[in-house]
Amino acid sequence: MCRSDVKQAVLAKNDDLAARLREDLTERGVTVVNLLSSPGSGKTELLGRVLARAVQRGVPVAALTADLATENDAQRLARSGAPVQQLLTDGLCHLEAGQVRDRLDGWLPADTQVLFVENVGNLVCPASYDLGETLRIALMAVTEGEDKPLKYPTAFGSAHLVAITKTDLAAPAGFDEAAFRANVQRVNPGVETVRTCARSGDGVDALLERALAVRHAPPAHRPPLAPGPHGHSHGGHGHDHDPAAAPLA
Repeated sequence: MCRSDVKQAVLAKNDDLAARLREDLTERGVTVVNLLSSPGSGKTELLGRVLARAVQRGVPVAALTADLATENDAQRLARSGAPVQQLLTDGLCHLEAGQVRDRLDGWLPADTQVLFVENVGNLVCPASYDLGETLRIALMAVTEGEDKPLKYPTAFGSAHLVAITKTDLAAPAGFDEAAFRANVQRVNPGVETVRTCARSGDGVDALLERALAVRHAPPAHRPPLAPGPHGHSHGGHGHDHDPAAAPLA
């Protein structure tokens, strides 16, 4: 069996587990939101704000955060007052559906409406793995460069929603938001992009509302590169999709 065949077999097994996990959680009234970004994008701080807002509003939410090592992020997120668990991957650069299922077993509070999964900080491998989510959000900080969607087309092309983070730093970073949005549309035409800032709270309510909305109806947007049942392609590391060939929105 060649390397490509092995990879497809692994992804197919993951898809089966993800489908069962999604079905089980949906029956329990739980919606899963998968957060993808590179390290340092600010997604932990932003997620903490979203969790705190949900707690303030009386919305039962929980979070599972993944890292190669340390429980630092779980400790930070727990300050929100929401139930939080850390998942250590022991060197693996992404989460898989089986890991999520095993970590949730016996832990997830019965009244949870939305489970946020903070994936490992990586824009490559995590993009190919369905975790049983209903909503996938790709985040990028203004300090990372406007061309990130073109460099990591599978991550951005598999997202139901894109979030710009650290917008308070846009001016000093010289961030060209129009160029970024155009690049997002090249790999994922029609996807919504939301501006956020953890420090000011900008966009926090918008993210929470998007998460709550998919509890009642699937996302209206169908990303072209979503893995598993969300789309038609696993995408791999982006080699099967040429962003330059996509028209500008």
